[in-house]
Amino acid sequence: MALNNEARGRNIGISFEFFPPKSEEMEGQLWDTVSKLQDWDPDFVSVTYGAGGTTKAPTLTAVTRFLSQTPLATASHLTCVGATKEETHQMIETFRKVGVTHFVALRGDAPGGAGAPYQPHPGGYANAAELVAGLKAVGDFEISVSAYPEKHPESRDTAADIDMLKRKADNGADRALTQFFFDNDNFERYLEKVRAAGVSIPVVPGIMPIQNLTQLKRFAGACGMIIPAFLDERFAGFDDKPEERAKVAADVAAEQIEDLVRRGIHEFHLYTMNRAPLVSAVLDNLGFSRRAAKSAGAAA
Repeated sequence: MALNNEARGRNIGISFEFFPPKSEEMEGQLWDTVSKLQDWDPDFVSVTYGAGGTTKAPTLTAVTRFLSQTPLATASHLTCVGATKEETHQMIETFRKVGVTHFVALRGDAPGGAGAPYQPHPGGYANAAELVAGLKAVGDFEISVSAYPEKHPESRDTAADIDMLKRKADNGADRALTQFFFDNDNFERYLEKVRAAGVSIPVVPGIMPIQNLTQLKRFAGACGMIIPAFLDERFAGFDDKPEERAKVAADVAAEQIEDLVRRGIHEFHLYTMNRAPLVSAVLDNLGFSRRAAKSAGAAA
């Protein structure tokens, strides 16, 4: 299953997403996870920002610690929902003061969560494309944005979705990180449409190693995402066998990445869910090397 030598030589890049902890126990889990995953030497990591900006304080705390206590290049998510432009600019300045130079610019979900109607703040940025332009106007930031191979649930159609991505790219976005997906054929068709629309920035696949298939289905259903039938087949019979289930999950994610590499994709954004074992198993399967191993090899 490991990437062959030719594939490994193509400079495959990885990045990780984390979310800010909501309790002392979750905080311990996050930093234990970070200590284990940082040795994979990701290009960058990102820290999420909750619906309606509800976790902006924990996000700031987490990002500050990432930047001050780890070697990881760290991006902060930033949303514009429920805020005036002035309030958004104040948050940008706050993050800039702790060392943030890379933002993942998102519109953000309505305060009611996924599926709730979205209303732009009358004095704020209406969408992520406007937020990107606002970021570029106040600083030379690196900017990542979102992309949706299976369409954002609120978009009229795929063409409207890609038009929004083009607006974000035209306003200065450096890359797009996709919502997770499991159908590589569909992603390839989506990418062809993106390129045909004149969007040239990297579109980085979001990869979700499956911690819990039942929970994933519940989340996907609320977001209008597709969970292919083959996943039920792969996980069948392992509900009460956590070790075997974890092995299947690592295999599924590694196979997806391996297939995308064969299709010419060289960057991947892994949704860690603040847990290290499964992400590490995926990268082990693919033949990636940890920083410690790289350093030992160089010293030898």
